[in-house]
Amino acid sequence: MSSDRGRFLTVEGTEGAGKSSNIEFIRRTLEARGLELVLTREPGGTPLAEEIRDLLLQPRDEKVCDDAELLLVFAARAQHLTQLIRPALDRGAWVLCDRFTDATFAYQGGGRGIDLARIEALETLVQGDLRPDCTFLLDLPVELGLSRARQRSAPDRFEREKQAFFERVRDCYLDRARAEPGRFAVIDASVGLEAVQRQIGAQLERMLEAAHG
Repeated sequence: MSSDRGRFLTVEGTEGAGKSSNIEFIRRTLEARGLELVLTREPGGTPLAEEIRDLLLQPRDEKVCDDAELLLVFAARAQHLTQLIRPALDRGAWVLCDRFTDATFAYQGGGRGIDLARIEALETLVQGDLRPDCTFLLDLPVELGLSRARQRSAPDRFEREKQAFFERVRDCYLDRARAEPGRFAVIDASVGLEAVQRQIGAQLERMLEAAHG
């Protein structure tokens, strides 16, 4: 990784993990260090990708087949990478993304049961060799996360899935974290927000030292 290239950070987790609050914490921490930070999300991040996001999340009577869902996710990602993520990294900005391809492996692979090799093929096609430099996985028991999520707004199409779906999603996330310990920072999100952010802050300090040391 060249020293003048930006860093690509992603935040992952199941429902109710507290991504929004902790993404804001990461943003404040990095901007306080004088870094240019681009904050974005998946699916989404550009006007076209946000339209695809709406298609994916909106509850509908028509059953969305698994392949259509998977291809829509990667169509949005291709646009996002070309229009926003790669240009930002190339100019030296840090990119902080709410979900990325690990979510596809977890939700479409673990949750839906799509063959992971098919997802890997699309990952290579759309991303080439681009992968996040660090992925914060906010992990907590599914039942606790769903309890938290129910206190928020009306559920979208994914949030209406049964608990067993989210158990598979969590298992897939943890499998990926075990397979790539150098990239993943697994954060215990079952504790209070302050304790969660202490864990994240410690990881950020290590990253900043490595980037500028």
